[in-house]
Amino acid sequence: MLKQQHQLFVAILAGSDAAIAAAACLASWAARRTLMGEPWPTDARTIAKETLVLVSVPLTLLLMWLARVYRPRRDRSVLADVKQVAKASIAAKLVLVATVWAIAGDPATLFGSTKHALVAGIQTDAPRLQLALLTAFELTLLAIHRIVFRVILREIRSRGRNLRHVAVIGTGRLGRIACRTLERNSWTGIHVAYFISHRDRARRESCMGRPVHSGLVDLEETLEEHKPDAVYLAIPTAGAARVPDLLRRLERFAVDVRIIPDVQPRYLPLGMVVSELDGMPILSYRDNPHHGLGGATKRVLDFLGALAALILFSPLMLAIAAIIRATSDGPAIFTQPRVSLGGEVFDIYKFRTMTHAEDERTPAAWTSREDPRITRVGRWLRRTSLDELPQLFNVVLGDMSLVGPRPERPELVASFKDNWRGYILRQHVKAGITGWAQVNGLRGDTSLRKRLQLDLFYIRHWSLGFDLKILWLTLFRGFLHRNAH
Repeated sequence: MLKQQHQLFVAILAGSDAAIAAAACLASWAARRTLMGEPWPTDARTIAKETLVLVSVPLTLLLMWLARVYRPRRDRSVLADVKQVAKASIAAKLVLVATVWAIAGDPATLFGSTKHALVAGIQTDAPRLQLALLTAFELTLLAIHRIVFRVILREIRSRGRNLRHVAVIGTGRLGRIACRTLERNSWTGIHVAYFISHRDRARRESCMGRPVHSGLVDLEETLEEHKPDAVYLAIPTAGAARVPDLLRRLERFAVDVRIIPDVQPRYLPLGMVVSELDGMPILSYRDNPHHGLGGATKRVLDFLGALAALILFSPLMLAIAAIIRATSDGPAIFTQPRVSLGGEVFDIYKFRTMTHAEDERTPAAWTSREDPRITRVGRWLRRTSLDELPQLFNVVLGDMSLVGPRPERPELVASFKDNWRGYILRQHVKAGITGWAQVNGLRGDTSLRKRLQLDLFYIRHWSLGFDLKILWLTLFRGFLHRNAH
C-alpha cells in the first residue's frame, strides 16, 4: 500500500514539475517578446519551437530523475530538497544551452530573433534574455512548488495518513534517542511502530510507549508477523560485532534498512560521506569541506576579493600607517605567529596598536579591554577592527581566507585542543579575517564555548553562499562592535 502511495506521489510530483517547467518556458518567452517589443506569432509550431518546451521540459525531468529527486527520502529536509531540485534545474539549463547551440547553430533559427536591446540597464540579445529568464522562472517556481508540496504533505501526515511505520532494533540509549528524534521530527511521517531488543531475548515489554515484540533470536518471526516499511538499527557499540550478521538476516526482507551509529554528533562535526573503491566501502569520518571545486572557487573569491579590498582600502591603510608612525615609536605593521589550515603556522600581519611591537608578539591570553600598553590610536583601531586590514595580504598570499575561524596563537591552540573537545577541527579549513562567530558578536573576551560552536557550525554547513552571507554581514557587524577591543 505504501509503495502504491509513493508511486502516486511521484506521478503527481513529476506531472506538476513538468507543468511548472512548461509554464516557465512560456513565461520566459512571453517576457522576452514583451521586453524586446517583438510582435506575437500566431502559428502553434513557431510558438512550440521558440518557447523550447519540447526540449526543456524533458531535459528538466531527466536531470531531476538522475539527481534522484523522486526517490523517497522522508528524512531529507525541505531545504535539502530545494537545493537538490535547484542543482538539477541548473544542470538541465546548461545541457539545454549546449543542445540548442548544437542543434540550431544560428540562434535566430530557433528563437526567431537575435534582436539586441537594453534591459534593466544591461545590453543583451533575445536568446540570452530568454534563457536567463527561463532559468530564473523555473528555479523560483520549482522552489515554491517544493515548499508548498511539503507543507501539504506535512498536514496530511499530521492527520495520521501517509505514515511510514518502522521497527527499531535496539532498546538501549541509542534506540530511545532514535525514537525520540523521529517522534520530534513528525514532518517526516516516520512512525516507530515497535521495538526489537538488541539482546537475544527481550527484557521488557515496552519501550518509549511502544511494544517490544522480541529479541534478536526471534527477529525473522517478528518481522514476518509485524511487517514494517523500514528497519532502524540502533545497536550500541558493545554489540557492534553483531551488525554484519543482522544485515545478512535482514536481506531476506524487502525493507529499507538504516544504521544509526553509536557516535554523538559533536564527534562528527564535518559530516560523513560513504564512497566505494573497487568494491570496498569507505566511510569518510572526517574530511576537509574545501576539497575539490568548492575549495578552488573559494580560493578565487579570496584572491579577487582581497585584491579588490586592498585597492579600495589602500588610501586608508596608508593614512593609518602614517598616523601610527607619527604618534608612537616602532613599525606601523607587526607580525605574529598564528595557526591556520592543517596546523601550519604563519606570520599574520596587523597594524601595531601597542606602544611596542614586542608587546603584541608576547605569548599571552587575549588582550584585556583596559590594557595600558594599548595606544590611543591603537584603541580606536581595535574598536573599529581596522587593525586587521593588513591581513588582506595574508589572504592574497594564501595563508588565510576572507571567511573562516579566527586564527589563534600556537601556544593557545596547544592549550585549547586538550581542554576543548573538537577545537582542533577548526584547522580543517583556513583561518579567516571574518567568520560566523565574529558577525554574531563573539569576539574579544567572549565565551570560547559559544565561539567554538559557531565555528564548527560554519565548517559543517560551509558553502560559497554562506561565505557571501558572512561577508555581507561583516559590512554591518564586522567593524564596530561593543566586544571589539
